[in-house]
Amino acid sequence: MAIRTDLAHNGRTVAVLEVRDLEVSFGPTRILRGVSFDLNAGETLGVVGESGCGKSMTGFAVMGMLQPPGRISGGSIKLEGREIANLPEREFRSIRGEQIGLVMQDPFTSLNPMMRIGDQIAEVYRLHHGVPKAKARQQAVEMLEKVGVPGPEASARKYPHQMSGGQRQRVVIAMAFACKPKVLIADEPTTALDVTLQAQILRLLRELQEQEGTAVMLISHDIGAIASISKRIAVFYAGKIVETGPANLVLGKPAMPYTRALLNALPQPGRTRLEAIFGQPPDFAKLSPGCSFAPRCPFKVDACGQEPALRAVEAEHESACWRAEEVFGGLTAEPVA
Repeated sequence: MAIRTDLAHNGRTVAVLEVRDLEVSFGPTRILRGVSFDLNAGETLGVVGESGCGKSMTGFAVMGMLQPPGRISGGSIKLEGREIANLPEREFRSIRGEQIGLVMQDPFTSLNPMMRIGDQIAEVYRLHHGVPKAKARQQAVEMLEKVGVPGPEASARKYPHQMSGGQRQRVVIAMAFACKPKVLIADEPTTALDVTLQAQILRLLRELQEQEGTAVMLISHDIGAIASISKRIAVFYAGKIVETGPANLVLGKPAMPYTRALLNALPQPGRTRLEAIFGQPPDFAKLSPGCSFAPRCPFKVDACGQEPALRAVEAEHESACWRAEEVFGGLTAEPVA
């Protein structure tokens, strides 16, 4: 089916989701430091990075789910041209679930252990669309069948603890897609599953996305999962995007030392030794001036004392590195002092 890649708004074309210079702070400490990206209908943006780099925080900000003392301290989040950053919770309730869906790592955080599966999905239809109880129940069964839950009628009568981990994650995906959201945030949706189930869940996400034209933001530390369904990739480090572009370019010819380090840490055919990333992830409360990755970087030079901005290495491929062209070209690294 044909999928729209953008939408008209006030005479111009805009992405479904536009994030510009987003900052999130906890007290005086900035966690997100000027994050910007677009997400088009039917597109998957893969967001990757080490734990604590700010990728999940970005998803929570888009969902309006930051908990005090966390707050959006700067920037803009627009859904189909409408500003949604810092909307009052009462207004955001009509957006969350209906226009922006969420699939989290642990389905138990999304499912009520005291409610039957069918009732939980039916509640989505009743809450957001005012569907009568009997019809909502039938739609819930149909949605369970759509996401591949075996015996959907019988499964609808089960409680979460009576289902396997993979089946529970399919239920969460069913709930997320029930309202046909414009944007889906999938935050580590396969981490708790074995390799076979991971592939099944990613395939299901891709199939539903193609059917509905949903824009998907897939957040993961698993580069393999990101690469399997993402058209574009954004690499996060210390609360910023440090490399972004088409998946084949970012993963095939990285232009940021951190991206290269992540790839070198992965098992590869013929590779007998994995390369650990030197040093420790940064402390957001004690970030030094300049490039945040410099203390761990084998390519650092004096210029790294100044913070680099994202700049084009080639078409649609950007890197925040003073030596991006050299890294992109396969520069040999020197040991970190």
